[in-house]
Amino acid sequence: MATGDGGAGALDNPRLVVNNYFAMQSQPLAVADGAGGQPLRIIRAQHLGMCFGVRDAIALAHQHAATRPLTILGDLVHNATVSADLQARGIAIAHDLADVNTSTVMVTAHGASERALAETRARGFEVVEATCPLVHVAHKAVRALVRDGYHPVIVGQRGHVEVRGLTGDLDHFDVVLEDADVLALEPHPRIGVAAQTTQSIVKVRHIVDLIKRRFPESVVRFVDTVCRPTKDRQIAAVDLARQSDVVIVIGGANSNNTRELVQTCRRHCPHVYHVQTYADLRPGWFVNVRTIGITAGTSTPDEIIDEVDRRIRAFAEAVSGREAVTDR
Repeated sequence: MATGDGGAGALDNPRLVVNNYFAMQSQPLAVADGAGGQPLRIIRAQHLGMCFGVRDAIALAHQHAATRPLTILGDLVHNATVSADLQARGIAIAHDLADVNTSTVMVTAHGASERALAETRARGFEVVEATCPLVHVAHKAVRALVRDGYHPVIVGQRGHVEVRGLTGDLDHFDVVLEDADVLALEPHPRIGVAAQTTQSIVKVRHIVDLIKRRFPESVVRFVDTVCRPTKDRQIAAVDLARQSDVVIVIGGANSNNTRELVQTCRRHCPHVYHVQTYADLRPGWFVNVRTIGITAGTSTPDEIIDEVDRRIRAFAEAVSGREAVTDR
């Protein structure tokens, strides 16, 4: 991931930033005369940015913090800008119950197991759940698979907070993400597959097919728990990348769905960059391009997307000498 030069003045004087960038690269910048040329196109994906689950979780945190001291157990969502804003509002963030100094704690949008919730309440804390409703759907699906006698296999990132929540009430389970993980699975007569809600459905279906081929004698049931916002953003990202010379994906460094968007875009566009804020952008990315695509993960605030859009326009115009226009 890029790291930025920062500074609010960059947008005010993009030409200076561009010149300094190319000077540091020991690469002279020759800007063509843009008169009469077609404007550069900046395209936003049809679906991008915050989903309803993230917006609701943030609103719930603001609501409770206005009436009482509040600690969130972990990152409410995987976005540093959102976390910083919550802390600026006086909301504490702790990754261990031993570090909590308030009587009220909030479970993140990624959810938690019933065992973890019970332990938290048993220690005297009031628990506020900000779990996304679609994560609750995934929990119910996994419980149903186990109830029906299937060995649960979760397609997801091992150690991710959502995956820990999905598996925390299970005595036996497997977590897979890559082809090699499927090869390491033990046989079971009945295998039930569900997924972390932010995984790519293309990847999930590939893993399911591998499991079926590896265990042809087993009954394999797949329950699609990839959430609709993730699917919408993945489909829109493919369309965006196919139209673009460069794609900028905006989202947190630890955001799984943002990483999935990056991987998806790279299958269809050779120049894809993951940024957290406008400060991570580099002028050199916009040399000799005509179309620039923008997409963003489900925890990326609207204002961050708008700031990135503005700085892309400023850099692209300074580099090319042509007007840049955003299609919405």
